[in-house]
Amino acid sequence: MRDHSSVSEPEFRVERADAPVARALLDDYLADLRARLGEFDESRGAPADADEMSPPTGVILVGYLDAAPIACGGVKPRPEGAEIKRMWVAPGARRRGVGRRLLAALEDAARAAGHRRAVLDTSAGQPEALAMYRALGYVEVPDYNANPYAAHWFEKVL
Repeated sequence: MRDHSSVSEPEFRVERADAPVARALLDDYLADLRARLGEFDESRGAPADADEMSPPTGVILVGYLDAAPIACGGVKPRPEGAEIKRMWVAPGARRRGVGRRLLAALEDAARAAGHRRAVLDTSAGQPEALAMYRALGYVEVPDYNANPYAAHWFEKVL
């Protein structure tokens, strides 16, 4: 992975979750979760299939720096609101505000799809994500999706 420290603004593009570029990033996301949690079986977690995360109600965004894909995240419709899913930033692009920009872009996509509230979950093994969500106005709520890998559930009024 290249060092992207010289470029500060990622470009986010809508992709299908099953497109090769999105699938490669989602595979990296899952590998990162396995490394952090010691075990992660995608079929046991909260589902997010390509059709659910496609327009008009959902979306997958891929972030690019210097034309290289470095981040992904999705929006999935739920009764509780737009669920932010599969947010991940490549290690070489971290600590540059890409995660914050990606989350803002996902919130914008949720608003554009008519959602007025965003929800998300995260594991205890992702302290950076916890800090970011809290800093950006997400508040903890009770478990809304029975995800066995989640330890924290959040919501934010959009």
